[in-house]
Amino acid sequence: MAQPKRRWSKARTGMKRSTWKLENQTLSTCKHCHEPVQPHRVCPNCGYYNGKEVVSKEEAKK
Repeated sequence: MAQPKRRWSKARTGMKRSTWKLENQTLSTCKHCHEPVQPHRVCPNCGYYNGKEVVSKEEAKK
């Protein structure tokens, strides 16, 4: 197998690892109850998705 000719410096390693950060989740608001919810997911608060009730309110609270 091929071997690197020189070590990577600590600065170069740090620059490579600088992109390993976590990103914040994107949130949108539910059109029915105006609570923050992940896009393309059923609202856990009211059970609506795309203006239609998908999960009844009793099931959504479980």
